[in-house]
Amino acid sequence: MAAKKYYAIAHGRQTGVFYTTWAEAKPLVDGYQGARYKGFPTKAAAEAWLKTGVTTAKTQPTPSKVPAAPLPANAIQIYTDGGSRNTGNVQGGHVKSGDKAAWAYLIAYQGQRLSDSAGEFGATNNKMELTALVEGLRKIKATWGTTLPVVVIADSRYVLNAITQNWLAGWQRRGWQRSGGQPLANKELWQQLAQLLRAFTQIDYRWTKGHATNAGNVFVDAALNQTMDQLTPTCLHPVVATTTPATVAPQKTAAKTQAATAKPAAQARPSAESMQAIRAQLHQMGFLQEHKGEH
Repeated sequence: MAAKKYYAIAHGRQTGVFYTTWAEAKPLVDGYQGARYKGFPTKAAAEAWLKTGVTTAKTQPTPSKVPAAPLPANAIQIYTDGGSRNTGNVQGGHVKSGDKAAWAYLIAYQGQRLSDSAGEFGATNNKMELTALVEGLRKIKATWGTTLPVVVIADSRYVLNAITQNWLAGWQRRGWQRSGGQPLANKELWQQLAQLLRAFTQIDYRWTKGHATNAGNVFVDAALNQTMDQLTPTCLHPVVATTTPATVAPQKTAAKTQAATAKPAAQARPSAESMQAIRAQLHQMGFLQEHKGEH
């Protein structure tokens, strides 16, 4: 039986210190551009190296520290968002079975835009945030494969921190349980996400302040709210997926810490806007550019 080590990963699909075998650590760095990692016999030595390595190497940016540099020109950009009109959103309250929830994504790559949105009843905001990323990555994989660089832009610290702060890796090591053996909410979705992330060779993550100046985030927020407006028990996918030429404006971000991941029902914005009206608003913001033959 191979001896276990503490593997410190300063730059990879996930970063941090992992007590595991090389066979388990390898997928986190194998084929990852600029991967930086090292094995140690003790956790203290691994943490000491990681602390030094992170401060001296160019590491993967985290949602709380987003660089001001523009997004890579050759990267697939994916904006994701999820929401729930939780009528029980008070202290001690819970999502009710009749509460509407929805997710949406917007993918932009080389002038092409793909977006989709769907919903369900009785789902939490966190489940919708996670579903948006899973569905979006599946679309990217099916359309372009998994070798192109991808930049995920979202306002959910619940999703981004789980990836960049290694919670996802820890849940997986513990048999998809939280620390102390507590059950993991949305376990099936986390398992699907982990499998998808292993397939991609280059993924970067950036947090953006929700419903502010980021046009991509504004778009997906408006799309999921329209989905909830039109949601019925027999129509969970009222917003038709689109594939239209578009140009995404440079990413704008905000570094202020988001107080919570939940989105109260009071924050749900558009109530009956059509996608055409939404696109017109985004065009005025400079997000979408008109193309000959586009309506």
